[in-house]
Amino acid sequence: MKSIKMLNVVNLFFLCCFTLPFSSCGQSTSKSNIKKNSTNKTIAEKQNVSSGKTETATFAAGCFWCVEEQFKQLEGVVSVTSGYTGGTTENPTYEEVSAGNTNHAEACNIVFDPAVISYKELLEAFFVTHNPTQLNRQGNDVGTQYRSAVFYHNPEQKQLTEFYIDQLNKEKAYDKPVVTQVAQFKKFYKAEDYHQNY
Repeated sequence: MKSIKMLNVVNLFFLCCFTLPFSSCGQSTSKSNIKKNSTNKTIAEKQNVSSGKTETATFAAGCFWCVEEQFKQLEGVVSVTSGYTGGTTENPTYEEVSAGNTNHAEACNIVFDPAVISYKELLEAFFVTHNPTQLNRQGNDVGTQYRSAVFYHNPEQKQLTEFYIDQLNKEKAYDKPVVTQVAQFKKFYKAEDYHQNY
């Protein structure tokens, strides 16, 4: 059974994807019903507990407008910034990334409070809200800049991401294998102001 948080993400995903006519933002085909670890605190419990510390997750799942809005709705997410990562060009512009010449992915840096929402829960939201089986595209958005990717910030994030992808493939959660890139986070370039809070 999915949590209230996850249902809100899924509802927001459909709202976002069907109200942005120029961006497909991907469409989830997940059949997965992965159970949450019973040791996780309930949403109500988490709302009253905060460590005051934050961590960062960096996800690419197609156009960053949809990704940004989806993750901003989650309890425990402190901020979401749209930008570019995983490429070779210093300080890339939207036009350069859109042309597919910089190897950057449109991505979001997600600052979160791990006492309220776990990295595992963010991964669940990430895989529910896009199609991770499409290579270098999401729906009508085609190119490496729209690839599905997780840019891990530490060994624990890498291990959790690889484990999660392995489980999705073993359970055949999608009709095709997950092709999400797992790469070490190096540098994130904030997108132009007009791409923030789109």
